[in-house]
Amino acid sequence: MGWIRQSAGRHPQLGPLETRLLGLLSQRRDATVRELLGSAQVDAAYTTVMTTLDRLYKKGFLDRSPDALSRAFRYRLKQGERDLYRAVLGNDLHDLLQTAADPSLPVSFLVDAVTEHDPALLEELRRAVERKRQQLRRRKQP
Repeated sequence: MGWIRQSAGRHPQLGPLETRLLGLLSQRRDATVRELLGSAQVDAAYTTVMTTLDRLYKKGFLDRSPDALSRAFRYRLKQGERDLYRAVLGNDLHDLLQTAADPSLPVSFLVDAVTEHDPALLEELRRAVERKRQQLRRRKQP
């Protein structure tokens, strides 16, 4: 399986289960393997989830500590949710923009995906673009 697809000099890309587990941990303060298996979003064997969390720990995405009530580890995000999304999505977006013959195509697909998920987010996307434009203008000013 393609668990780790590495782009030169950047974070490794994540597989679907890794991404799902990180998403669940971003919703919780922390969790054990058994607690994550109690979620309807995780349909995998105990050892698969345990191994996947161990890999995420070794990749630097998670911290872990012994659980006070069992022999299991309790996992939590090592970085903030914003940094997590940047690491997870940033590589893929960068690769798409770098390799697309027409870089406007990935941008239009992003707009389509945002629209399908929640059309109200288009306004947030517009505000984010405007904030970035303002930042770039300030950098160019002497």
